[in-house]
Amino acid sequence: MALEVVGDYDIALCSSGREALKAGTEFRPDLILLDVMMPGMDGLSTLEALRTIPDGADTPVVFMTAKVQANEIAHCRKLGAIEVIAKPFTR
Repeated sequence: MALEVVGDYDIALCSSGREALKAGTEFRPDLILLDVMMPGMDGLSTLEALRTIPDGADTPVVFMTAKVQANEIAHCRKLGAIEVIAKPFTR
């Protein structure tokens, strides 16, 4: 909500990885925020799938996750995430 209200960004909210894949081709976002742990298709699988479709191949992805061990962060970046934000966060 803060991105939309304070930042004046257009936001598309998705409740699953499959929904995000569909929205990615319709909405064509400039940036995708993903959680690693999502229902059905997790964020890592979602990112891998996004990279196989033309509209998602180059879209920057940032993960927001509680999984912040060094090897987990490295894996996110290896898959193409530009950043990993640790949860919980206050600002």
